[in-house]
Amino acid sequence: MEPLHIILLIAGYFGVLLLISYFTGKDDSNEVFFKASKQSPWYLVAFGMIGASLSGVTFISVPGWVEASQFSYFQVVLGYFVGYFIVAFILLPIYYRHNVTSIYQYLEERFGTVSYKTGAFFFFVSRVLGASFRLFLVAIVLQQFVFNSYGIPFEITVVFSILLIWIYTNRGGIKTIVWTDTLQTLFMVSAVCLSIYFITKELNWSFSEFLTSEELKNYNKTFFTDNFFKKNHFLKSFLGGMFITICMTGLDQDMMQKNLTCKNLKEAQKNMVSFSIVLTAVTFLFLLLGALLFIYAEKSGISVPLLDGTPKTDLLFPEIALNSGLGTVLAVTFLLGLIAAAYSSADSALTSLTTSFCVDFLGIDKKEAHRQKRLRKSVHIGMSLLLVLVIIAFKYILTSNVIDSLLVVAGYTYGPLLGLFAFGIFTKFKVKDRYVWVVALASVVVISLLGSIPSETLGGYQIGYELLPINGFLTFLGLILIRRK
Repeated sequence: MEPLHIILLIAGYFGVLLLISYFTGKDDSNEVFFKASKQSPWYLVAFGMIGASLSGVTFISVPGWVEASQFSYFQVVLGYFVGYFIVAFILLPIYYRHNVTSIYQYLEERFGTVSYKTGAFFFFVSRVLGASFRLFLVAIVLQQFVFNSYGIPFEITVVFSILLIWIYTNRGGIKTIVWTDTLQTLFMVSAVCLSIYFITKELNWSFSEFLTSEELKNYNKTFFTDNFFKKNHFLKSFLGGMFITICMTGLDQDMMQKNLTCKNLKEAQKNMVSFSIVLTAVTFLFLLLGALLFIYAEKSGISVPLLDGTPKTDLLFPEIALNSGLGTVLAVTFLLGLIAAAYSSADSALTSLTTSFCVDFLGIDKKEAHRQKRLRKSVHIGMSLLLVLVIIAFKYILTSNVIDSLLVVAGYTYGPLLGLFAFGIFTKFKVKDRYVWVVALASVVVISLLGSIPSETLGGYQIGYELLPINGFLTFLGLILIRRK
């Protein structure tokens, strides 16, 4: 597919998003931007959250990870599934009972201002890094297959991508996103299904023949229970996935902001339960697609693309979709899915960062009415610039598979949030609020040191996703030490 055709497709897609933004952003108030006036249908939110949760990382990196890890990622996904139910029936009732705009306002009511600011700060760092991971991957693909042809630098690609997102989220905020995410989820799910169809057809397989093929058996080992010392052991992956969901969904303003747009708690819970079922099924399809890509590449003599001289499995899906001669339909399908994946996660991240900074750090609700909208728009621009800078930095410092890097970073940044909320929910203690930030920072430092210990020093034990619950536990213990008698 020619680069010009890709640019025209992106322009057309963006035009549709802009049209949605026009109709949903007629009311430019902060109440609409932050909460969508609490009028979002639960089924619309549920479907849209699938796209926001999957993102470009799932779309590209999960299939690319299959060669190295087989289907072990599904162990983490099963943990996600359980985690969503914990979010639905433990955390959501708390947020609705307290009627919060930012979920970290709960920490202020429970412990005090420093705890509130600490929780908001760790979300801010987590979401900036998480959103940047996701957008980085998509920007790399666009650079590799489109903009390099025109000699456009990577930095300009990133600025262009963020600018598009800023334009259509600037007015309607979360209300716009609920609707655009629904469209983007549709494109993304359609893309994975059609990609599987076209590639199996090219291999002269039916879908059932693919599922029973000998070739698939080289990639589809799902449960790893033989060696607890390994990073991918089932128990470590499952528990890690469960805590990742509790933190990256239930303690994350980005994901919870969508839930808080539902009319009431019951509808928000229906949204979470239905979303978790569909997400689990769709993620498994991405793993199947990953296996299919490597099978097809092997049979067709397609090599893993190089990035700066190093093989990058994350780029195998775009390489096959765009350059292997499988037809325009597959290429267009892939690009629509990729663009949808990019925008569905990035737009909500940008909006939630704007919301969190305005509410949690600037106290926008306490400002004069005539200053609130201007302040929100200025912050929206600032958050856009911050994402640009972090994404560009990743190009020079990121070396491993993106989804693996994302899950590892989550262990460091979401741990203090897990400890703070767990202490608030499961104990009745108050704390010496002014010391909370010290506890949170100390737990991150300890976890960083623990994560850097070579496996040889630990008798071959590989530390993986269990860093997150350990981090939360250390924060919990620290809060016990500073509790008020």
